[in-house]
Amino acid sequence: MALRREAFLHHVTERGEYKTAEEAERAARVVLALLGVHLVGEVRAQLASCLPEEFALILLNPLQSAEPLPPEPFVRATAAWIEGASEQTATWDVSAVLSTVADAAGEDLLGQILLQLPVGYDLFFGHLQPT
Repeated sequence: MALRREAFLHHVTERGEYKTAEEAERAARVVLALLGVHLVGEVRAQLASCLPEEFALILLNPLQSAEPLPPEPFVRATAAWIEGASEQTATWDVSAVLSTVADAAGEDLLGQILLQLPVGYDLFFGHLQPT
């Protein structure tokens, strides 16, 4: 069952220590649009089903990218899409959103998600991958 919009934004707001839900929503929209580039097939569809509808649509209609971004360029891309963000604040944004996504997805789906991402994303989701 998908999280309700308010619950999802509450978790992102809390984890990102944002002053407003609007800040959390802006971060969630950017991060999910970038994440959607990296996920394909059933994994992307399953994750979308765990998210509130408006965020699911963002994930399912991602920004365009020539190739998957390793973690550092993903953070830089996030910073570029969020007005006034630095790489440091964008790292915080990515972690706040993706750790909330991890909770919504559950362990099994998260494992499948991490298999589709370049090495190093596990930290953003708050779940270390075994080496």
